[in-house]
Amino acid sequence: MYNLGLCLVVQLGLAFGLAGLFWPDKFMPLFEILMFPWAASCRAVRANGAAAIGLSLILLVTVLSGNR
Repeated sequence: MYNLGLCLVVQLGLAFGLAGLFWPDKFMPLFEILMFPWAASCRAVRANGAAAIGLSLILLVTVLSGNR
């Protein structure tokens, strides 16, 4: 059951990371709310998309190696 939840997190991270890289203008309203004191930019959305992909790859390696 633990691996199923972790696989779901990996898939969500990849989905939102790729969507943030390909369509940053669609995520701009969400980032304006999340980054309230600072101005949201396409560069910030793309950087967070790349970070989400990196985190999902790290989690994927964790799942494949079998460590908890």
